[in-house]
Amino acid sequence: MRLVILLSVLYWYSSTLANAQQAIRGSISGQCIDQADKPLPFSTMLLVKASDSTLVKGAVADAEGTYLFDHIAAGQYLVAAQQVGYAKNYTAAFSLDADHLTIKLPVLKLAEEQRKLAEVTVVAKRPFIEQQVDRMVVNVENSAVAAGNTLLEVLEKAPGVTVDQQNEELKVRGKSGVIVEIDGKRSYLSTQELMNLLRNTPSDNVEKLEVITNPSAKYDAAGNSGIINIKFKKNKNFGTNGTFTIGAGQTLQPNGRGRASTSLNLNHREGKVNLFGTYSFGQYNNFNRNDIYRRIPYQGNVTYFDQHSSRFSSSQNHNFKLGTDWSMSKKTTIGLLFSGFSEAWNQPNSQSNTDILNEQLTVTRRFSTNGVTGNNLTNLNYNLNAKHQFDDKGRELSADVDYVTYDGRSRNTLGTQYFSPDGSATGRPDSVRNTMPSSINILVAKLDYAHPLGTGKFEAGLKSSRVQSDNDLTFETKSDVWAVDQTRSNRFIYTENISAAYANYSTKLGKKTQLQTGLRLEHTQSVGNSVTLNDLRERTYTNLFPSVFLTQQLDTNNALSLNYSRRIDRPNYQTLNPFIFFLDPYTYQQGNPNLRPQFTHSLQLTHTFKQVFITTLAYSRISDAIISEVPHQIPAENKTYVTSENIDHQDNINLTISFPVKVTKWWQMQTNLSGFYNNYKTYYNDQLLTLQQTSWNVYSSQNLTLSKTMSVEVSGYYNGAGVYGFYRYQPQSALSIGIQKQVWEKKGRFSLNINDIFWGNKFSGLAKFQDIDFAIKSFWQSRVVRASFTYRFGNQNVKAARQRNTGADDLKNRMQSGS
Repeated sequence: MRLVILLSVLYWYSSTLANAQQAIRGSISGQCIDQADKPLPFSTMLLVKASDSTLVKGAVADAEGTYLFDHIAAGQYLVAAQQVGYAKNYTAAFSLDADHLTIKLPVLKLAEEQRKLAEVTVVAKRPFIEQQVDRMVVNVENSAVAAGNTLLEVLEKAPGVTVDQQNEELKVRGKSGVIVEIDGKRSYLSTQELMNLLRNTPSDNVEKLEVITNPSAKYDAAGNSGIINIKFKKNKNFGTNGTFTIGAGQTLQPNGRGRASTSLNLNHREGKVNLFGTYSFGQYNNFNRNDIYRRIPYQGNVTYFDQHSSRFSSSQNHNFKLGTDWSMSKKTTIGLLFSGFSEAWNQPNSQSNTDILNEQLTVTRRFSTNGVTGNNLTNLNYNLNAKHQFDDKGRELSADVDYVTYDGRSRNTLGTQYFSPDGSATGRPDSVRNTMPSSINILVAKLDYAHPLGTGKFEAGLKSSRVQSDNDLTFETKSDVWAVDQTRSNRFIYTENISAAYANYSTKLGKKTQLQTGLRLEHTQSVGNSVTLNDLRERTYTNLFPSVFLTQQLDTNNALSLNYSRRIDRPNYQTLNPFIFFLDPYTYQQGNPNLRPQFTHSLQLTHTFKQVFITTLAYSRISDAIISEVPHQIPAENKTYVTSENIDHQDNINLTISFPVKVTKWWQMQTNLSGFYNNYKTYYNDQLLTLQQTSWNVYSSQNLTLSKTMSVEVSGYYNGAGVYGFYRYQPQSALSIGIQKQVWEKKGRFSLNINDIFWGNKFSGLAKFQDIDFAIKSFWQSRVVRASFTYRFGNQNVKAARQRNTGADDLKNRMQSGS
């Protein structure tokens, strides 16, 4: 009995003491810093019991690395801190009791975890090529093959992407009409100006390229081949950091020229404000050569032109971006973005030598044309954007306003001297020159809204854009003095207004089926005014663009997706300009104000096995397909000119297979195989012309990890013979190799690579139909050796500036000039 009473008293006493202890509540605070005594923002803080390390409470440090545990019961504790890239650390044990209700702990210092960083780097490293269900991703960042290259040279390595150097054009799966975006912002440049920009922009600031072959209704309806989006590098949390890169290269081909580039990327995030900026500079010297052989029949006779031309050029490109994001609250962010570039391109010496032969292939006369060409272009982009999240369920509203300007001036001077077959000069030289100042002003506003609805998500948006381009071509000839040739001069003003609205809905139809469907409406009003020719062309049209995406998960390893979309490609702004640009007295390029927009129906079926083996079968029909560089002959004058025209239609069937292979732990291989069939149908001089051919390409990259700090990449592609418009072209190929070494705790990286080792990236084409009969061969600086060094400084955990698409995404590629 006494024992029972004693136990009852002890139980009552211990319960009273425990309740008294639990009634005591206090706070614990401190700061987390790194080895340099700088705050470690947003570290994860853990309060654990000293006896058994049981977790009591968690917290996150603020921007200054300070933390607070409030309303904590009495007891003995430890505080642990951890952050990615640092070794976990603990405070000494301490007690919180009635005499110590407010505890301020000594600073907790974390050391960098070198082993962990090395492991994370190896595990997280992405392959150079990733094939996803809805897009292909080219991971440029940290690639040994891509280091020190230009954006154009990186695009050449993307599977299914063809860089047509001859016609200054990009193609995907054998189709033209590709839309190029930079951080979601589309370029308003002509095809030649866009190619120059890609050719002169270093890839060192690029994170990855995305090739989207069948976009949804949320995207603008332009682009029958899809979208290539170039994403620049971003950063990751709070503080200041940056990346600096410098590189140089030398062409290994005859007449090779050097090149150099540098870039700087800075980011600072503190509290609610993020500031970011990039700058890059490139100095490039280029050389290319064209050999053209033409046969011109006329009234029973045949004349042959055997032409060889070479061009040397140099360019300087400044590219910049400056922006800020301000988080007004946890749900509202506004941003300002100012970006642009300045480019000076000069061709101080181009020379073309032509022999004219008769049917017996005897030279009857010769002429030589020397040219001086230059172009200056400045682009400025202003963007104001805002985003508000109404809740954490996905309901949000975003808005963008863009104002974009382009100011350019191109100039061209040609002098032609005629010779007899023995090489003696005959007659007086022809001298012509032209200048064309041009400007484009673009104003765009768009509004996007997303709302969870049922088991899915509803999206809707509005967009309005106004574009005005003004090109004033002045053409002059010289007899004794320079005089304006009114018959060849022309001022062309083009104005375009596009209003658009879309609705998109995605949902689950059961556990294994997903559906996304959308509809986009676009209304277009355009006016092309050839002031000099007094020729006004007005057009107004409204179109609907539906899209449907259906995905079915067959089992754990297999999934099928089927999608359909309709798209439009409007003529490029300056392709509509009817100006004439002369290459020599017998060869010129001409605009076409009668071009109509082309429309594309696309259907795509994709099978995915284990989320890595992807097979895609796609079909598209393009009505009124726009073909550039369509050749025409004027036999009576022995002249040839090219222009852009609509053809009846183009059919394209494509089969793509993508698969990675892990050969060993240190050898990763990615392979993409693609076969496609093109069929062109049109009429030329009232006669039906059908061109069809099956072609294929293969791309393979090998990533070899030699050590924790050194890797080698070998990549190559082969594009089989194919057909484009009136041309049949021969195969092209390239093999590249790169090696990189990381130094200074992986903050520095040396890269060395060689592109197109065997110089297989050349163009050879043939056009032969009715009076069209000529062959073209062209080569350029593609075999290049480069060395570069990249250094990362500051806190490399700075959070990225927001990824966003601005309202100007759908217009920036449509300035095609003939210069």
